[in-house]
Amino acid sequence: MKHILYLAGGSSRRFGANKLLHPLDGRPLYRHGLEMLARLVRARDDCTLTVVSRYDAVLAGARACGANAVYSPQSEKGKSYTIRAGLDALQLQADDYIVFMAADQPYLTEKTMARLLDAAAPGVHCARVCFGARPGSPALFSASLAPALRALRGDEGGRALLMRPDCVLIPADAARELRDIDTPEQAHNAPRRTQKPGK
Repeated sequence: MKHILYLAGGSSRRFGANKLLHPLDGRPLYRHGLEMLARLVRARDDCTLTVVSRYDAVLAGARACGANAVYSPQSEKGKSYTIRAGLDALQLQADDYIVFMAADQPYLTEKTMARLLDAAAPGVHCARVCFGARPGSPALFSASLAPALRALRGDEGGRALLMRPDCVLIPADAARELRDIDTPEQAHNAPRRTQKPGK
């Protein structure tokens, strides 16, 4: 089984407000990725979707989309706390995989996420999305790496684990899929989402 953890608990310090609730093309920023993942999970029988957040509006949105919702009040202390809260909510088996996706990537497509999920296979320890030579997120980890993920501290993510020479690179179809929204200027200048759902 592949367990998708949608990380939506950050403090948005560079944004100056809760960027996840900032409107982008008529919807809160977090809804773009959430709705894409919800469609993907409904079409497959090999994955689950869990949203980890400390924001009531995000957790309510997760439940409305049929996702598991995990309250993570310590997420304000850093990304590692959100990761641990998500892992604590899972019942991992030895052959499971965990996918981490941040809630500020509105342009990621179902096609790219499906490629990442399909990379899970015996012998694969980790994989990440890239565009050309540029590595990015989301990322996939074998359950065997869960102890190392639990050991992360502060605002540390799984980047160091993705430096393994055997990390599988999954190509995105467009550079903007790797784009995240960190500032009001980026949100204001963000291109409109012209793609139809699922494309």
